Amino acid sequence: MGQGLKMGRGKKPATYEDIEALPDGWVGELLEDELLASPRPAVGHGHCAFLLGVELGGPFFLGRGGPGGWWFLDEPELHLGRDVLVPDLAGWRRERMPQPPSAREPFVPLAPDWVCEVLSPSTARVDRHRKLPVYFREGVGHAWLIDPLARTLEVFRRDAGVWARTTTHAGDVRVRAEPFEAVELGLGALWLAP
Repeated sequence: MGQGLKMGRGKKPATYEDIEALPDGWVGELLEDELLASPRPAVGHGHCAFLLGVELGGPFFLGRGGPGGWWFLDEPELHLGRDVLVPDLAGWRRERMPQPPSAREPFVPLAPDWVCEVLSPSTARVDRHRKLPVYFREGVGHAWLIDPLARTLEVFRRDAGVWARTTTHAGDVRVRAEPFEAVELGLGALWLAP
């Protein structure tokens, strides 16, 4: 995402009303009582998130050429305690969430089993150092950090009280990355020319 705004830190705690007051086209998150606001992401960011959803959706959501058993949402608004986060992609195992979230609800209160943050220069630090600890606290089992400019995928697993980076993939390789190792994914499709 592009340049962000920070509001609320050291002042009165930010609220959901602060998110609602943002200009059209901005995404707001509440993190440790601070409002973080970012404009819509660059094209390469959106392309990467969209194609990853396509790659995972067939085998893991629809069960086409894969095991199925997952619900996926693009940019879901997650209400996790006092924090409101919007990962680029999130997935829930159907055994934990047998029905998809209600189409009428604007947010999901149940922490996902997997999250993916597509890194932008202006959001990478927040995604990596502030949001990952919240996902861990809430019991998310796996997290992916994708950098479309560096063309990398970092895979993390919740392990013994910490995020354990299980692997980093780079370039146009084909990978089997947990928790979706049942199907090989081609990373080359995720990258646009700089």
